[in-house]
Amino acid sequence: MEPERPNYGAIMVHLKKPYWVFLILLFTFVAVLTFQISTKDILPFQFFGVTGSRKTSVTSGAEPVPDPGSCAGLLGEFPERKHVMSIKEFGGVGDGKTSNTAAFWKAIVHMQRLSNKGGGQLNVPKGKWLTGSFNLTSNFTLFLEDGAVILGSQDPKEWPVVEPLPSYGRGRERLGGRHISLIHGDGLTNVVITGQNGTIDGQGGMWWDLWQNRRLTHTRGHLVELMNSHNILISNLTFRNSPFWTIHPIYCSNVVIKGMTILAPLNAPNTDGIDPDSSTDVCIEDCYIESGDDLVAVKSGWDQYGIRVARPSSNIIVRRISGTTPTCSGVGIGSEMSGGISNVIIEDMNIWNSAAGVRIKTDKGRGGYIANITIKNITMERVKIPIMFSRGANDHPDYGWDPKAIPKIKGIFISNIMSLNSTKAPILAGIKGGSFEGLCFKNVTLLGLAPTAAWHCEFVSGCTNAVFPLPCPQLQNNGSSACCI
Repeated sequence: MEPERPNYGAIMVHLKKPYWVFLILLFTFVAVLTFQISTKDILPFQFFGVTGSRKTSVTSGAEPVPDPGSCAGLLGEFPERKHVMSIKEFGGVGDGKTSNTAAFWKAIVHMQRLSNKGGGQLNVPKGKWLTGSFNLTSNFTLFLEDGAVILGSQDPKEWPVVEPLPSYGRGRERLGGRHISLIHGDGLTNVVITGQNGTIDGQGGMWWDLWQNRRLTHTRGHLVELMNSHNILISNLTFRNSPFWTIHPIYCSNVVIKGMTILAPLNAPNTDGIDPDSSTDVCIEDCYIESGDDLVAVKSGWDQYGIRVARPSSNIIVRRISGTTPTCSGVGIGSEMSGGISNVIIEDMNIWNSAAGVRIKTDKGRGGYIANITIKNITMERVKIPIMFSRGANDHPDYGWDPKAIPKIKGIFISNIMSLNSTKAPILAGIKGGSFEGLCFKNVTLLGLAPTAAWHCEFVSGCTNAVFPLPCPQLQNNGSSACCI
């Protein structure tokens, strides 16, 4: 019952005039202060001192206030870039037709010489800048000004084939090497990719056609891939039409991806939004994603190659992500998880018109582990399967995989889930002989299911509290929520 509200009119009658005047003055002061705070909050996007097109810096002259709901404290301070130049100074032409591959390479070579001299910033002004793949360098900022569009070349030769990733052993789609990403970096420190909501467009249609028509020789390239790198910020841009996964940090640490818009046609194959892979201390927040695959997928290597490399993904935060994917999930863990995945927090997501909401993907041969995963405060609408643990994709790199390498799953905490117009009840498919335990579901409400819809559970154990509809017997505990502590 709503509490009775006080009669403010009656109270005011009894107030003496001096006190009434004091209240008016106090109210006015609070209103002015509130207005100042609110207008400060709606200033243009600012992060690590990136506020304009000339220089990036993190020094503000004031002691920063830690915000537990922000990634801002993860990277510390980036020094101001001492050298700022435009791609035009290296012969770039922004007409959408002229190749700028040589111009970007020339610029990066020049910026590399400045890495230990205060760092460099390359500005990309308004225009359409066609280019093949190029590498970044350390202590460097790539800044796309308002109206700037970097276009991926339509010539596959401008996406060179490179060695496969050690934790994958081969290209993800084809044997052998893989096409390099459009924007690439390996072994870098202190790299920023940002701007005034400029765009990087991979023009992936050519690559999607090659895949769909079975004419793909090597695995498609990502839009942005950074390897073995530390202190990475990607923010305030639009990425679209990636040939393959859009943002792929692998073997990285201290990565922040913030304020991004990521778009691909909803039928574009394997166009994952953001895939942290064998990386630690990663924060992904405040992004909007539409794709033909998972919006966010946490990975750590593929079967025997991932087991051998043993580079886990850990200490990862994913929050305030919104989007849709009609073929896959809002957030996925795996299926490439052979190096192990742990200490992941996924919260405050909004997912709609999607095949799955939350999905943990494993298989025989993966080995590895998934542990201490917290998924909370997720809203879904018209999501077919809100919660799904899947297995048995029979997706292996080669005949060297070990069928006895069974993943271990322990400590999955899923709470405060609201799904409207759901189609199917949760599917929790463990693996026979495996360990899928310590699953906790709390305050989970799935509406729109048919009265006959029932949870499907195999080879899993756990407990629930305040879950509708009634969970499967493997999770029923007569009100006990010990495993949810």
